[in-house]
Parts: sequence; structure tokens; C-alpha cells
Amino acid sequence: MTEVVKVIFGRRSVRKYSSKIVPKELLLEILDAARFAPSAHNAQPWRFIVLTETMTKRRLATAMAQAWLLDLKKDGKTCVASESSMEASIERFVKAPVLVVACLTMENMNQFPDRKRQQCEHDLAVQSLGAAIQNMLLIAHAKGLSSCWYCAPVFSKSAVRDALKIPKEVEPQALIVFGYAAEEPTAPQRLPIQGVAFFEEWSKPLQ
Repeated sequence: MTEVVKVIFGRRSVRKYSSKIVPKELLLEILDAARFAPSAHNAQPWRFIVLTETMTKRRLATAMAQAWLLDLKKDGKTCVASESSMEASIERFVKAPVLVVACLTMENMNQFPDRKRQQCEHDLAVQSLGAAIQNMLLIAHAKGLSSCWYCAPVFSKSAVRDALKIPKEVEPQALIVFGYAAEEPTAPQRLPIQGVAFFEEWSKPLQ
């Protein structure tokens, strides 16, 4: 098995981290790997904000948690347990050594006058950003770091935008945590390949 295959099959999401500091040089390697992901039109629509200071991480985590709690209240689910989950969420992100907020810009993407084609262009940008994030996760694992990719419901775009002063033309998309694992992650159960891949047409089984 080649090294790249080992990395792909060995990567796991980790939610508990030690306080060990991630070297800046290693962090730059991870960000550099994101730049080499494929992107539509080579537009490279990704932008990243790196958080390592406790005060900044707490400001972001608190803003996201408060937005999450408001959503729960709208759903009629507010309770002591929800507030406890909110506090746990804040501490999880504050204690993580590195937070990276992945953002999307349409600056170099094609612009179309009609909504349908523009939505397709936005989809291409989102897919490109996803590829960049995956590069980051894989290089981190290859270098001995762990990571976890967070999005909704805990990731509130508006809360993230306000907390980090992100301009309106840039869209926050996801939050990735990096650090040294303080837990042994279990391998999640994967669907069999016959359940996710087909030949020639939908639901035609692999032979």
C-alpha cells in the first residue's frame, strides 16, 4: 500500500485535542497543500482565516454557540441541556490549538446574468473549496496531526462573518480544527461500495 493510500484510509475525525502547540511551519504546510487543490477555471476561490489566540477563538466560538442556541429556541428545543451543549461547544473550540475558517470568494469565478447559471458557478466554487479542505485534512494526517471538519448547525455563517469581520463578498463555509489528538478515534462504519457506486446508470449494480 502506497503512502498516499495509507493516509486516505487512515484519516479520522478527532474532537479532543491536547494543549500541544502546532508549529507554525507545519501549519503553513497544511495551508500550502490547500493551494494545490483543483478548482474550476483555476479560480482558486478559497480563502482561510487561521485562529490560534485564545481570545479570538473564544469570541468566534461564543458567537457561533449563541447563534446555535437561538436556532434551537426557534425550534422550541431550548432547555438546560441545550445551554450545557453550547458551553461544551465553546470550550471544545477554545481548547483546540488551531481553528481554520474556510471561506469562499466568487472574485475570479465567471459571472452570469441569470440565476441558474450563476448558481452552477457557485456550486463549482463550493466544490473547489471542498477539495482544498480535503487536501488540508490529508496533509495534516500525514504529518501526524489530527483534524475535524465542522459546518452546520454549529457553524453559523452570519455569526462567523461578524465575529471575524469578514467582508460581505466573502462567504464563510466551514471550520476546521487542527491539533494533536487527545483521544483514539474509532473507525466509522462505511457503506459498501455496491451501495454508493453504480455502472452505466443509477442503481445498476457493480459486477
